[in-house]
Amino acid sequence: MTPENVMELAHRMLLVTSMIAAPLLLIALIAGLVIGMLQAATQINESTLSFIPKLLLLVLTLFVTGPWILRVLSDFTRDLYASIPTVVG
Repeated sequence: MTPENVMELAHRMLLVTSMIAAPLLLIALIAGLVIGMLQAATQINESTLSFIPKLLLLVLTLFVTGPWILRVLSDFTRDLYASIPTVVG
C-alpha cells in the first residue's frame, strides 16, 4: 500500500464525512443564531426554547437529506470495496 493510496483514501473519507455533516451542522448553526437573536431581543433565557426548535429542524433536515446521505455513503462504500485489490496488491 503506497502512501499516495493512503492519502487519497483519507482525503476521500474526510470529503464524504464533511459532505454528510454539512447540512445538519449548517441548519443547527442557522437555527441557533436565529433563536439566540430572538432570545436576546425578548430577554427570554429558556434553554428548552432553543433546544426544541433545533431538534425539530434537525429531524426535518434528516428526512429531507436522508436519501442523499445514504446514497453518498453507499457510493463511497461501493468504491471502497472495489478498490481493495488496488490498495492491497
